[in-house]
Parts: sequence; structure tokens; C-alpha cells
Amino acid sequence: MTMILWVVILTALAGVGGTGLGGVAGALLQRDSKRVVSLLLSFAGGVMLAVVCFDLIPGAIHPENSPKDMNLLWVLAGVLFGFVVVYLLNHCIDRSTNHEVAHIDADHPKTADDLDELIHSDHLMAHREEGNHLFTAGVVMAAAIALHNLPEGMVIGASFASSAASANVFSGSGLLMAIIIGLHNIPEGMAVVVPLVSGGMKKGPAVLITAASGAPTIIGALLGYWIGVVGPLGLCLSLSCASGAMLYVVLGELLPEAILMWRSKLPAFATAGGILLGLLLMYV
Repeated sequence: MTMILWVVILTALAGVGGTGLGGVAGALLQRDSKRVVSLLLSFAGGVMLAVVCFDLIPGAIHPENSPKDMNLLWVLAGVLFGFVVVYLLNHCIDRSTNHEVAHIDADHPKTADDLDELIHSDHLMAHREEGNHLFTAGVVMAAAIALHNLPEGMVIGASFASSAASANVFSGSGLLMAIIIGLHNIPEGMAVVVPLVSGGMKKGPAVLITAASGAPTIIGALLGYWIGVVGPLGLCLSLSCASGAMLYVVLGELLPEAILMWRSKLPAFATAGGILLGLLLMYV
């Protein structure tokens, strides 16, 4: 099986599979195991930080098959670009779904600094009884999440591109990033399916729409892989942009979600454990 086919299959499992699994969980289960999810998110964030700091960024500075190191300004520009792009996409999601309750009164309980704020659903949950509005917001959210998944797919593709020369899908960080992003997509799938089901859609079609919102991850992976194998500069830009995107995902989403789920010191230990495991997996 060729490397590019492996990229498509593993990215599909991470994007469509992870988001779809979150859709199933959101449609059937209650979110009552916040402590376990908090530790898992913290741990995944730690592993992701290790991959970014010890694999992606060094790979961008010292691309494989390149006789010299890349100019550090290219790396810094790529990291900043990836970070800002994912931030702006999240900002678009927030504006599209009115994720913060701007008007706080007896009918709109204060939800600032709450988990639902980060998964873009607190205003929706404040209006659960407004079925039509919920359904519309759910469709908008699915489209926004689909757009958000594009740069996440590029992270997977860029990670595989960094080890393309070995032709071994199990070497490098590609497989590890696919697993981590798949886990990250589960709460996003829950955020999409809840307003759809609450708005009157049957659970089956709602889960299918949620899973479909993960499909752009595949397009992003192919784009990231293609840019990465063009040459040293392409690999540098692909890896650095992927690093910036992942830094925002970890620092702006995973770790804040984990802390709001469980206000404890243990998520910090889980994050440290994830960093150590990530380091171990890459260098042993």
C-alpha cells in the first residue's frame, strides 16, 4: 500500500471517524464523565506539544534531504501563519454560533468561562427550547467545523511528508498525530450533533452530518502532504504551519477545555505525562 493511500485512510479515520464518534456519543450519552475526559484531553495535549516541539519544528528547521538548515524566519512565519489561521477559523465559528451569551438576565444564565463556551454551544444550550433556531445553528456549526478541520488535516499530511523518504507509515509522527487529532475531534462532534438533535433532527441523519463535517480533514491532509514532498522549502513551510495550527489547538482549545471540565491540578500532571510519552515514542 502506498504512503498516500495510508495518509487518506488514517486521516479519514481521524477526521470522519473521530467526529462521527463524537456525534454518536453526543446523540446517545450524557456528558457526565468530565473528569475522565479532562485527563484524556490534557494527556493528548501533552503528547501533541511534544510532537510539535521535538519533531515538527525541528523537522521544519532541518528538512530531510536538505544540505543546509532553513532560514529561521521561514519557520517563524509559518508557525505564526498556522496559529493565526486556526484562531481566525475558531473566531468564525464563535461568531456564527453566538457562542457567548451577550445578554445575561434571568432567562440567559451566565455561561462565561464554562466548558460549553469553548465547544461553541453555550448560547445554543440557553435556547434549547427554540427548535428551529437550534437546527439552523447546528447546520452552521457543522459547516464551520468542516472548515476548521482543513488545517488539522494539513497537520497529519505534513507529519507524514516528513517521513515520506522512509516509505514507512509507522515511522515519524504522522500516525501519532492522526490518533491525537481523532481524539480531539470527538468533543467537536458532540458540539455539532447536540443542536441538530435538539432542533428536531433524527439521531441517525444528525450523526451522518456530523461525521461528514470531518471529511475536509482528508483534503487538508493531501494538501499538507503534497506541499511537504515538493522540496525542502515546501516541507519547512508545511511543518511550520502545522506546528502553529497545533499550538493553537493545544493552548486555545484542549488545555482550556480540560481545565474547565475539571478544576484540579491533575490535568497538569496528565499534560506532563503526555509530553514525556510523546518524547518516548519519538526517540525510542
